[in-house]
Amino acid sequence: MRPILLSVVLTLALAGCQQADSEMTTADTEGTVAPSTVPAADTASPAPTAAPTGDVATAIPAALHGRWGMVPADCTSTRGDAKGLLTIAPTTLTFYESVGRLGTVRSSSDMAIRADYAFTGEGMNWTRDVELSVSGDTMTRTDRGGDEPGGPFTYTRCS
Repeated sequence: MRPILLSVVLTLALAGCQQADSEMTTADTEGTVAPSTVPAADTASPAPTAAPTGDVATAIPAALHGRWGMVPADCTSTRGDAKGLLTIAPTTLTFYESVGRLGTVRSSSDMAIRADYAFTGEGMNWTRDVELSVSGDTMTRTDRGGDEPGGPFTYTRCS
C-alpha cells in the first residue's frame, strides 16, 4: 500500500511542476486570464538559508580548527587511545570512533558555531545539534538531541 501511495504523491507533485513558464497565468482585474509577467525562479540550486546572524556559514570558524583534548593525555598519546581527542576541520568533527559532517548551520560567529552534523561511526548513522565555542585555548562543546549526555564538555587546544 505504501509504495502505491508514494508513487501517487510523487506523480501529483511532478505534474504540478510540469507547467512551463510560458503557460503560467495570473488573473487580471477583469477576471480574465493573462500570461504572467513574473520571471521564473532559478531552480538549478536552492538558495542557502541564512544563519540567525544574517551571514551564511559554510564552514566551521577557523578559530575552532585543530586538535582539542579533554585531558592532557588526549593530545600526547601515541598508542591511538586518545578517547577524548576532537579534531576539527573546516567541515568535519572527528572523534575517537566517529566523524560528524557539517550540515545546517543554526548560528555562527568568528568564535562559535551551532549546527546540525551528520555522524557516522561504529556502523551507525545519526544526526546531532552541536554547539562549539572557543575562548583562548579553551573550547566548550554542547550537544543537543540524541540519547547521550549533552555536556557542556570542556576541551583544551593541543599544542
